[in-house]
Amino acid sequence: MNNSIFSWIGDETLLQGLVAGQSTFVLLIVIVVCIAMLSLGADWMIDGVVDLAERTGLPKIVIGATVVSLGTTLPEAFVSVMAAYMGNPGLALGNGVGSIIADTGLIFGLTCVLVAVPVNRFILNRTGWVQAGAATLLVLISIAVYFMTDGDHPQLNRWVGFLFLGLLVIYLYVTYSWAKQGAGVLPEDEVAEDELMSVGKSWLLIVGGLLLVITGARILVPSASEIAIRFGVPDDVIAATMVAFGTSLPELMTAIAAIRKGYPEITVGNIVGADVLNVLFVIGAAAAASPLVIPMNFYYFHFPAMLIILYSFRVFISMNKEGVFHRWQGVWLLGVYLCYVMLQYGLNIESPH
Repeated sequence: MNNSIFSWIGDETLLQGLVAGQSTFVLLIVIVVCIAMLSLGADWMIDGVVDLAERTGLPKIVIGATVVSLGTTLPEAFVSVMAAYMGNPGLALGNGVGSIIADTGLIFGLTCVLVAVPVNRFILNRTGWVQAGAATLLVLISIAVYFMTDGDHPQLNRWVGFLFLGLLVIYLYVTYSWAKQGAGVLPEDEVAEDELMSVGKSWLLIVGGLLLVITGARILVPSASEIAIRFGVPDDVIAATMVAFGTSLPELMTAIAAIRKGYPEITVGNIVGADVLNVLFVIGAAAAASPLVIPMNFYYFHFPAMLIILYSFRVFISMNKEGVFHRWQGVWLLGVYLCYVMLQYGLNIESPH
């Protein structure tokens, strides 16, 4: 029995064989169901983790930048690690990069259009630079690997993955230290004790959500790969649009809930934290599991799009001296994201693949 469970988790041929026998319509339904499982699972985890975190008295923006972003980034992490393990490097790398573009361009851009989002300079002047810096480090390492590779297939080796995971530990520790230092600067969270759920229920939500995320991610990867094969679309193109958007749904749901409850600062922290984690956690864990081949279109398309969006966000933080993001800035981020998606499909149509 245990052997069959481990085979189900690790053996690509079991699910791939089942997926290959299904119609395209059925596969699309399966993908929608998996995305719903990822979103529901992450939502449960957020409820449980935030409840536990609020007992520590950390400000909401710090919770958003750490525990909430960890919870909402787990779908990307599981999808990417499994994709790398199952031999789909384009899916793994594309999902991490595509999620950064979707989180910041689509979700945060949409949030800025809908509501006035506060700029917490104490947090954003620090984590905002980590956000841009982590992505820049990924691109610089990728460029260095390209020039040092003799063959046609530059790749992020496992040492890069372990480097990113080491930086992740440092990032989490430093973020916690910043939160302690800024306790007098940041607004205090007011949490009524009777509003907190039991510790047992919190852990039940966390564990149950984690199981949903693992199951949904395990089925989503081969289903998305099969769709890509049938339509003649490269794995990284599918990952950077459909799958990346799907696994970014937890961030979108968190943003909508935060706006509805009047706490848009949670969205800011969540997006910034998720972008950092997409590089250090998602791509780092995937590269540590298996070397990630870097497709050539990342160099001239995906990486530039990611940096344009992230450095636009960084400039907006510096510009907004009055302490709020403006609607036109959200329109800019949304516009860059839409151009990215349209160009991607256009380039794919013209591709000889």
